[in-house]
Amino acid sequence: MTGALEVRAVDKRFGGVVVANGMHMTIPAGRITGIIGPNGAGKSTLFNMICGFVRPDGGSIHLGDTDLTHKAVFKRARLGISRTWQHVRLFSSLTVHDNLILGARLYRGESITSALFRPAAIRRETAVLGQRADELLDRIGLMEKRNDLVTALSYGQQKRIGLARALMNDGQFLLLDEPLAGVDGKNYEILLAVIRDEAAKGRGICVIEHNMSFMAEMVQDLLFLFNGKVEAQGDPSTILADARIRRIYFGNAP
Repeated sequence: MTGALEVRAVDKRFGGVVVANGMHMTIPAGRITGIIGPNGAGKSTLFNMICGFVRPDGGSIHLGDTDLTHKAVFKRARLGISRTWQHVRLFSSLTVHDNLILGARLYRGESITSALFRPAAIRRETAVLGQRADELLDRIGLMEKRNDLVTALSYGQQKRIGLARALMNDGQFLLLDEPLAGVDGKNYEILLAVIRDEAAKGRGICVIEHNMSFMAEMVQDLLFLFNGKVEAQGDPSTILADARIRRIYFGNAP
């Protein structure tokens, strides 16, 4: 898959509340795009519309030449769009390793028909996915937690697992919803390194984040959302230095 992930003039309202008003943005491959804005600006709703959890009232969403606007969530995932969640959302009854396997773009073991009539093929596929999961666990420094329940991990470690699970979908676009929130130390450094490496490999990454140090250092293009609109877009240093944006986003803080 090549090209860009595009949101074109998208509208969305919940009752009388407008959360997207002619919203437009482009996520190019191989770059990190950042999104900031106050609470209620429409940031998470934008991600939910891209992934298919929320349908826009108007406008369209495209992946290259493919119109995603009316496609189901699982079809968008199979086309190569993956995401993390602000509140992790791991499968608490499963091990770390099994959580990763379920993040694969296409896992036929989820089909009852395939499990019943193609058990040998399922075993081979599971072995391949298991090896990929182990490689990712080694990459994020959590191989020793492989067989632990995810509930036994610290919050920062669960954030690492959430990112690794998203990477099991080896598609071209990755949406990260506050990946660094509540994370510091080793967990922070590992997450930072993985995000940087994925962009260098050609993956298009879009990040919602309140960590301004991350936005200033890692993001090539920064969007400021306010009242469902892209109020400003451009170089992070320029956006973050804008007096009006700082008043809206930071209040009177320096």
